[in-house]
Amino acid sequence: MPRPLWSGAISFGLVTIPVKLMSATEDRSVRFHQVHTEDLGRVRVRKYCEAEDREVSASEIGKGYEVSKDTLVAITDEELEQIPLPTAKAIEIVAFVPAASIDPVRLSGDSYFLQYDGKVAAKPYVLIARALARNTKVAVAKLAWHGRERLVLLRVKDGALVAHVLKWDDEVRDPSELAPKEITVTDSEIDEAVQLVDSMTTDDISGYQDEYRQALEAVLEAKTEGRQPPKPSTEAEEPGGQVVDLMAALQESVRKAQAARGEDGGEAEVHEMPKKTATARKTAKKTPAKKTTKKTAAAKKPARRQRGA
Repeated sequence: MPRPLWSGAISFGLVTIPVKLMSATEDRSVRFHQVHTEDLGRVRVRKYCEAEDREVSASEIGKGYEVSKDTLVAITDEELEQIPLPTAKAIEIVAFVPAASIDPVRLSGDSYFLQYDGKVAAKPYVLIARALARNTKVAVAKLAWHGRERLVLLRVKDGALVAHVLKWDDEVRDPSELAPKEITVTDSEIDEAVQLVDSMTTDDISGYQDEYRQALEAVLEAKTEGRQPPKPSTEAEEPGGQVVDLMAALQESVRKAQAARGEDGGEAEVHEMPKKTATARKTAKKTPAKKTTKKTAAAKKPARRQRGA
């Protein structure tokens, strides 16, 4: 486990559980340095003071809040730590809610393990962990950390408490304007989509891997050893631009999902939809016009001028 990022206590009614907070995840992304392309020299960012026009060290850098365009107010780390918040050194549980009631959009992506701190904390730690594991509820708590108060969700994973940072209500945007309007789908299409969901349902997603990172690492390994990077696979098919029958596409997707599970999904084919578009209708109207006589065409000229008037 990495070193603790924060230490304090869980406040659970009159129960206090000393804990340490440590990151539950790690970033495995491949990272690059900025370099000068001509000689691969490292390009570094240097921090300059505008007032003195010189580079400053990390020990000389502090925090400042912009009150107006020309006014800054300095604030120190000590002043931030002394803000009178009850959650400054405590994870204060404020409520228990059904796990299904938490909108996943509110999860910020930051997750942390809570480790009990000392033997005296072991029993109350296990108590709250087993209480949460026995039902479908999760704890919602407040925590002051990194210069702000945060809302966190506490749940149990393999007997350990996990904290997930949540967005506040006013940090989640309203997505109502993004949903398509006045779109009609049939009950049969919905039933077929539900069947596709059922056929792709699984209880385990541990087998999925970051294929992009693996491919990138293979390229970097080849270049390091002076070899040509591997060529991209030509087996993958580009998504077609044709319009397909939605129902047939759903049925074919269900068949493929069932076949992948070793189930007999029968046979289904994807059929191209008849191209009854506005462009096709206009073309159909214009075709007879090519066979009209000059006399007929001449008779139509005044009508076109009148529309354009």
